[in-house]
Amino acid sequence: MGENLNTLASLNPYGKLSEAEQERLVARRKTRRRITVIGVSSVILIVVVVAVVVGVSQSNSGSNKRRDETNPASLSIRASCNVTLYPDSCYNSLAPLVKSGNPNLRDLYKLSVQVAIDELSKVYNNFIGKGGEKLNITDERTRAAIESCKELVSLALDHLNDSSSIRVANLREALGDLRTWLSSAGTSQQTCIDELEAASSGLSDVVSSNFKNSTEFTSNSLAFITSIEKSIDSLGAIGRRRLMGFEDDTPGWVSAKDRKLLQTPSSKINADAVVAKDGTGKYKTIKAALKAVPEKSKKRFVIYVKKGVYVENVRVEKKQWNVMMIGDGRNSTIVSGSLNFVDGTPTFQSATFAAMGQGFIARDMAFRNTAGAAKHQAVALMSTADHSIFHRCTMDGFQDTLYAHSNRQFYRDCNIYGTVDFIFGNSAAVLQNCNILPKKPMAGQQNTITAQGKIDPNQNTGIAIQDCTIGPAADLAGTRTYFGRPWKNYSTTVLFHNVINGFIDGKGWLPWVGTSAPSTIFYAEYRNSGAGAATKKRVGWKGLKLNLTASQVKKFTAGSFIAGDDWIPATGVDYKSGL
Repeated sequence: MGENLNTLASLNPYGKLSEAEQERLVARRKTRRRITVIGVSSVILIVVVVAVVVGVSQSNSGSNKRRDETNPASLSIRASCNVTLYPDSCYNSLAPLVKSGNPNLRDLYKLSVQVAIDELSKVYNNFIGKGGEKLNITDERTRAAIESCKELVSLALDHLNDSSSIRVANLREALGDLRTWLSSAGTSQQTCIDELEAASSGLSDVVSSNFKNSTEFTSNSLAFITSIEKSIDSLGAIGRRRLMGFEDDTPGWVSAKDRKLLQTPSSKINADAVVAKDGTGKYKTIKAALKAVPEKSKKRFVIYVKKGVYVENVRVEKKQWNVMMIGDGRNSTIVSGSLNFVDGTPTFQSATFAAMGQGFIARDMAFRNTAGAAKHQAVALMSTADHSIFHRCTMDGFQDTLYAHSNRQFYRDCNIYGTVDFIFGNSAAVLQNCNILPKKPMAGQQNTITAQGKIDPNQNTGIAIQDCTIGPAADLAGTRTYFGRPWKNYSTTVLFHNVINGFIDGKGWLPWVGTSAPSTIFYAEYRNSGAGAATKKRVGWKGLKLNLTASQVKKFTAGSFIAGDDWIPATGVDYKSGL
């Protein structure tokens, strides 16, 4: 994030059926399934045909088109690529791989993901992996950024591979997962670019040129999936069926046992590992306990962290799945660190606690970064963990406190303290019933609560703040406080049904640079209350929506935005699905 404010989504249900009625029901269901299949195929066919017509028209307007672009395969590729942000790079990367026939959207999607994987692998092997020696870098800050990039590119490759090999039977779930993981792949690449440019402005051109193809190919893959999803949406609910050649092997994010675990007092939990500073547990540090977590386990691994202040930087690694960490309360179990940007640590690496393994859950704990306002970017908690949940937790810092980096995340009954951009990132994050508490910043600084980083209109990311209380944590007299500022061009943040104290500046939102914001952002306020909820003096940005309907806002509720109904209720965490 920016270093300083100044520098810068008719049957009887009760009775039994007779045998004859049952046969008729089965026949009707088969007929509906055939109609559904035909409907889906028709929509996709219409999309492709229309695009082909557009492509042919454009082709006829140019006198120097290559002859091979007029064959059916080329026309189909060109038409499909027209839905992307980078149609030329899309066509040029896919056309050489399709030798004959008429490729469908599924085939082109898979090819697109593969070319993105291949290109990003080259970036890693030829640039990031050898960054220091290739660029003759001796600066420690830049070396640290390159090390951060190695992890980020590795995360991006993992998400691209997941997007290529996903196996689920539920069509809508499959599409949601694909969009999430492709969004995350793009986010990780952009974070690497940001880290390198923050470390050395002189690297901007070489970084942009090296990542140009991989970021565009990733975006193209995301556009294909978004196009398919929109086509399916036009049919309405179509139930469960196989599509795109994916098989059924749905990951077990959470189990029914999790509900009982999260409703059991900490001291009575039968944990897999117990951490205690006083020696009453098997482990004295959280790091040591995490070494006992098996890789990619679908079984929940529970770590009970007894009261105490644990001064350590903790990482739940990406292969450590389904970890549940439970403390003795957010005022009793505290993880504390002080890594920060000013002292040489890239923002992505500065987190006191980093959750990266999918299905992570934390309850009754606090995460803080004590570096202070003068150290600028200093993360208390970062999550890249898909389907991560933080319940009754505290995140405390100054600038960049909560880094909701990527994937789907849910925060409930949490306290979040900070000053500049202190809830930021490019995940799909929903915050419910939380206390959002701006602190006193450095002299001359202004507070901004959010800085959302959506970089592509097809990403399904944003920050949704619902039923929260937004109020000052200290005397903020003389300090202007805003809901946020647009970190990236498609920045998306929605506030609804919150109680907002009167300390918020009447303008509500602050530009990242200059006096306005890109017209492509999506900021919204809906039925908030309190003195700070008055919208008469709000900035006049095109991207700020103050008159949305309930159905429009519903898209940002937990049930819709992060598909929470599929994975949150089983955990036992308090949860509101809709408005």
